[in-house]
Amino acid sequence: MSAVCREVVTLQLGHYSGFVGTHWWNLQDASFCYDPDLPPGELQSDVLFREGLTLGGQVTYTPRLIALDLKGSLQTLRKEGSLYATEHDSNTLTWQGQIMTHEESPPTKNSFLQDLDKLDEGELLVEPDFSSSPALVPHCSGGAVAIETVNSTLERVQKAYSLEGSVRVWSDFLRLHLHPRTISVINQYNHDGESARLEAFGQGEAVLQGSVLEELEDRLHFFVEECDYLQGFQVLCDVADGFSGLGSKVTELLQDSYGGRGILTWGVAPVTPPGLSSVFLPSLFQSPIKELYHMMNCALGTVHMANHSSFFCPLTLRGGLGRRPAPPTSFPLLSYDSSLWYHSSSVLALALDTMTVSYRLRHNTTPMWQLADALTVSGRKVVCAYGSVPFPMMQSSCLPDALQACQDALPWKPLSACPERAEGRCFGQLVTLKGLEGQNLVSPLVPGTEPPSLLHCARSGLEVLDMYIRSHYPSTPLAVQLVSSPSKLTSPFPQIFSPILDPQGLIQSQSLTTAPVVSSVPVLTCVQSSVVVGQLLAELQKSCSSLDLRRVAPSFLSQGLEPAELAESLEQLRSLAYRYRDDSGGTLHSSSEEEDD
Repeated sequence: MSAVCREVVTLQLGHYSGFVGTHWWNLQDASFCYDPDLPPGELQSDVLFREGLTLGGQVTYTPRLIALDLKGSLQTLRKEGSLYATEHDSNTLTWQGQIMTHEESPPTKNSFLQDLDKLDEGELLVEPDFSSSPALVPHCSGGAVAIETVNSTLERVQKAYSLEGSVRVWSDFLRLHLHPRTISVINQYNHDGESARLEAFGQGEAVLQGSVLEELEDRLHFFVEECDYLQGFQVLCDVADGFSGLGSKVTELLQDSYGGRGILTWGVAPVTPPGLSSVFLPSLFQSPIKELYHMMNCALGTVHMANHSSFFCPLTLRGGLGRRPAPPTSFPLLSYDSSLWYHSSSVLALALDTMTVSYRLRHNTTPMWQLADALTVSGRKVVCAYGSVPFPMMQSSCLPDALQACQDALPWKPLSACPERAEGRCFGQLVTLKGLEGQNLVSPLVPGTEPPSLLHCARSGLEVLDMYIRSHYPSTPLAVQLVSSPSKLTSPFPQIFSPILDPQGLIQSQSLTTAPVVSSVPVLTCVQSSVVVGQLLAELQKSCSSLDLRRVAPSFLSQGLEPAELAESLEQLRSLAYRYRDDSGGTLHSSSEEEDD
């Protein structure tokens, strides 16, 4: 008997959210196994996807997703998608007079989208001369062979795409079909150009009314009403532009309409706004007004979305949320261009794929609201994320060896613009290691051999990981989970990995003349509530409060935000930061005995 499926509805608000979401959905899509006779995997795809029928009676499997973006942001993608389209769209004309038609050349599709069209139409791609290696055959957990699909064909063909110069919008690398009710376009603001831009928090708040609100409510009802056991919503929202205001209103709507359901909100932000230099140089700061807007949007979006969500987690590779951030996060085994949204969003999507497994597991799942309750004790509703992308493990090694090699330094890097570590001061955390399928999780020591460390005495992978984390956070409430299946990387995921990695994302014991294509990676993530969150919020509040917006940026206040509302929001942010203070002399407790100041 299969486990009960607790469905999740996903919302993507903004263009960078679309980039992160597209990579994330591509990762989910690549892990599918379509043969019903094969054993089910660890993750339950029905949590995120819905089954439907086209007009022709064909079974479909599409994301339970609502995506809001601006006019001009779709390029080659039709708003209603192509899955349910008829062969010829019917247009009824009632005007009997003369008609003048102005045609605009459609956007050009890149090589990846052209190949997707060929596969959808039943054409075959030219395949390289590969031997029938098991690594190139579509498979599911347990080694069984899956049926042939568009995705399995892409995986088998192993065609490499260099899309760095051709990705303009998130649909340029979307590999799966969307439901006609997924995409909603906000026509009053433009994606490109200098006019009619959604730049300020107040603008975003004002968007959710009239037809935009009605359309969102209609789509929510459509996806929610077909769920049997809805556990909640995961929201990806741009926080550096006007979508922060829209996200605040959307999460408020979810809280009011679906009380008791989990609302996990991830506030995403790119390292650089579009159009800036690919090198992290002072060119980032050539527009101080835009940087001021970004900081204010982040501050206001954080406090409001935290108020209306089960938890709020900033997700960015920026070195900070203020106007003068530190250099972007770097990873030892990655070589990514921080200015390319196509690159930075892929790193965040890999981490998000691991951080969200707890409420997507087929067995021993942790529902959204339980996860949030464990991390947000005493009203600390902002959490931070860290990730080791990929997790550094040698071929033919074991998990105790990999963790011991890190020595005193934790292997993860900040994903929320927070410092790397806060001297062990942490209120609670969830640590997830995903993707060590087939690897040794315990030490294979010969009996009688003295173990190099206590980690080598552990009898299970969970015990190894738990013991390692507790050595760094001895007094912190901790949840640890291991998921064996890796994140599968198929085209068009960018090849941003170090040449020392093998196809499974492990560090090679011997260097090769040609770097292999990395097809999967192990990832370690941590979602935690800690003192560093309070420091991040306090610095953000101080920077925003020191500004006289009526003098330096009156246009920000002219977008519908009253000075009194701004002052109240910044005071709420100050109070929220105060909840993360450490009055225990270094020994923290996460019990409800702490005051709710």
